[in-house]
Amino acid sequence: MSTTKERISITQETEPVNVTFEGAVIASTKRALILRETGHAPVYYIPREDVAMEFLLPTAHTSHCPYKGDARYWSISAGGHAAPNAVWGYEHPKAGVEAIADCVAFYPDMVEIRVG
Repeated sequence: MSTTKERISITQETEPVNVTFEGAVIASTKRALILRETGHAPVYYIPREDVAMEFLLPTAHTSHCPYKGDARYWSISAGGHAAPNAVWGYEHPKAGVEAIADCVAFYPDMVEIRVG
């Protein structure tokens, strides 16, 4: 779909992707994107409209990637449990990775991500 100096590739996942946290379905989509970046594990980016945003609480945490831009973060709160800064997204990503603009990603060690 897009590349940034061949360091990043973005492709469409062909299988459904579901994200759960403490038994709550946080995201369910057939439109996930897989972002592959040199030196990193693949990351699923899910359109926000397929995410139960009521489980996400914005935080003040931010980060910067020289290839993707500035990320903002959310914590997950469900079932009486919380996962701080477990979700991130790039609202204004850099050229070449615009496809992830209205998507969020989840740290796989904080949620369960099922594909298929």
